[in-house]
Amino acid sequence: MASCPASLPRLAPPSAHPQSHGPSRRRLPLRARLAAGLAAMLLAGPAAAAPDPALLGDRQAFIADLLGQMTLDEKIGQLRLISIGPDMSRERIANEIAAGRIGGTFNSVVPADNRAMQNAAVQRSRLKIPIFFAYDVVHGHRTIFPIGPGQASSWNMQAIERGARVAAIEASADSLDMTFAPMVDIARDPRWGRTSEGFGEDPYLVSRIARAMVRGYQGDATSRRDSIMASVKHFALYGAVEGGRDYNVVDMSPMRMYQDYLPPYRAAIDAGAGGVMVALNSINGVPASADTWLLQDLLRRDWRFGGVAVSDHGAIKELIRHGVARDDREAAKLAIRAGVEMSMADELYLNELPGLVKSGEVPIADIDRAVRNILGAKYDMGLFHDPYLRIGRAADDPPDLYAESRLHRADARALARESLVLLENRNRTLPLRKNAILALVGPLADSPVDIMGSWSAAGRGTNPVTLRQGMEAAMRGQGRLLYARGANVTDDPALVEYLNQLNWDTKEIVQDPRPPAEMIAEAVAAARRADVVVAAVGESRGMSHESSSRTTLDIPASQRALLAALKATGKPLVLVLMNGRPLDLREASATADALLETWFSGTEGGNAIADVLFGDYNPSGKLPISFPRSIGQIPTYYNHPRVGRPFTEGKPGNYTSQYFEEKTGPLYPFGYGLSYTSFSLGDLALSSPVMARGGRIGARITVKNTGDRAGATVVQLYVRDESASVVRAVKELKNFQKISLEPGEERIVHFDIVEDDLKFFNARLEHVAEPGAFEVQIGLNSQDVERARFELH
Repeated sequence: MASCPASLPRLAPPSAHPQSHGPSRRRLPLRARLAAGLAAMLLAGPAAAAPDPALLGDRQAFIADLLGQMTLDEKIGQLRLISIGPDMSRERIANEIAAGRIGGTFNSVVPADNRAMQNAAVQRSRLKIPIFFAYDVVHGHRTIFPIGPGQASSWNMQAIERGARVAAIEASADSLDMTFAPMVDIARDPRWGRTSEGFGEDPYLVSRIARAMVRGYQGDATSRRDSIMASVKHFALYGAVEGGRDYNVVDMSPMRMYQDYLPPYRAAIDAGAGGVMVALNSINGVPASADTWLLQDLLRRDWRFGGVAVSDHGAIKELIRHGVARDDREAAKLAIRAGVEMSMADELYLNELPGLVKSGEVPIADIDRAVRNILGAKYDMGLFHDPYLRIGRAADDPPDLYAESRLHRADARALARESLVLLENRNRTLPLRKNAILALVGPLADSPVDIMGSWSAAGRGTNPVTLRQGMEAAMRGQGRLLYARGANVTDDPALVEYLNQLNWDTKEIVQDPRPPAEMIAEAVAAARRADVVVAAVGESRGMSHESSSRTTLDIPASQRALLAALKATGKPLVLVLMNGRPLDLREASATADALLETWFSGTEGGNAIADVLFGDYNPSGKLPISFPRSIGQIPTYYNHPRVGRPFTEGKPGNYTSQYFEEKTGPLYPFGYGLSYTSFSLGDLALSSPVMARGGRIGARITVKNTGDRAGATVVQLYVRDESASVVRAVKELKNFQKISLEPGEERIVHFDIVEDDLKFFNARLEHVAEPGAFEVQIGLNSQDVERARFELH
């Protein structure tokens, strides 16, 4: 998703920039201009042609009939997806829609605005083809849920699906038909800023989440009023950009591509995702937007995708800068022939395709194929049956778009609590006592904008509960909360300037003008008066964002200085991390008595974090991505390929695959997370030492809550292929169960292992399970496991 890059001015709803809105200073002019600009046009006479309503019950016949009535210009108009913004005047929007030169829009989320545009399409255009309205609904719409790594940390597919369902309910009520989500790029280099949008490093877990998100967005059918069409992104391999640098190249073997990076996209498509957003990166020398193999052979032929493929923002014109197109004409030719059906936020198709078709360089069949898929998506969204399906009647427009009653706070709080990962808890520092004197410090402790995270859709900065507000509410009438900011997120003026520019027209990072020493002194004074210190530190949301790749993963220096001063007080120190990617936590881990990873936890983040800090909720989150010890260890991911000289813990490291300056392996591994209680595993037992072809083996293990309070944990099943025709991963996640146990309770957890769990892509890209030995591993994280073996015959 790069649907509105920072460099492009846009007329977005004020809710997209929570600190910039007064009472609709941005929204009301757009509504007024659109209504005025369209009013005269809507008085015009009837159109000359229209879809045949008698065919509405037959999707294929209806689309064929409509396609047969379209002129070349009308067909090409359907391929155009525009961004609503200051570059498009009201007169131009009205004229372009009425002329059939726009197929869909994005960045307009007000029913009145979208109704005016739909009026132009279905009342004024010749063929009355409705347009659709899209938006980046990534982790919530008005109610903001935790960012992707946070949701993945819950390992709760029902809760994740519910979050997407709520987002669809809210977005459809704001007249939206499509979201550019879920983002399922596998991310193994946390320097990449868009790590914050996805779900981590593991293809199995991300695939499970992809299916849950698509089900949540699309519901029982994309034609339902409260459903929106999912457009999975970024197809493909965007998370593997070299060096974690956004928009960079991807160079990858086909075997790794099929094994590790493609499965989540396939899972979303198999779940019924109606759209695909094409990635900005190149793959093995070919930009995705010009890659016929990717978009035709793989997506359409092999995976049988029948939906609509949309470019990323300005991606077709970027083919020139990639160096594979000489000019706009060649860029448009490459993209349409490759299979990019809608051109987002440029006019290349509009300007170049008529001439390309007339010259014979682009067959009309390519245009018809694209238009057929776009019309099919609109049919599936229910827009031909009712162009106002999600827009509704003007009389039913909500009197207050930002009314509290439109939010789903209980759902947001429930998922946010499950997204929190307890990384350290020495001497049982947590949970805190509500009747204590607590010092809360840090630049993120009272920041409503940051707690929402990047791509927070129509969320407003006035809606989120900050950590300070959540702790105050939890302690009310009992203890005392002392607050001091303590530091700015960063004291580097160049970074502040960049991050504020990144967020278009808002200054999200507002610096406290006091000298750093004065701010730290205030925080230290509060700490000395407190029983325990809670420090909220990490990244601003703009630091984990598109175009926010980093060369370090450190907590910024201003905050590290604050932590050192707090540690020197000798008071117990609890760190609450807010961030969109794994950070280098060596220093923080050594400094803190307790460490709670909260990611960016959304609208109800402050309440959810307070629930965990005070023990009203026992944390159960598990990491969906490994935390390296240092940036020099990247890439660090648990399911790496085996090597001939592996490092083995406890044995000499010389002449093995390791870094000699520091301990090998992640600081916090994939699947890791603590609880306020403790769990033990019994012996792992298999139902048979042999699996026959097409058969299955049962695995069972006893899990016991050995602590003094109820809690939940995630039991994780991994499989290791001991010998194969190609190098295989050291282990791979194949299943998991999240279970809750009372103190002293034990339960036998069962898993079935089938032949498909043993399959991989070999050197010929055949999906096979080869005979031989397999090791089953079950644990509460990817490192500490019980083991058993069987043979596939």
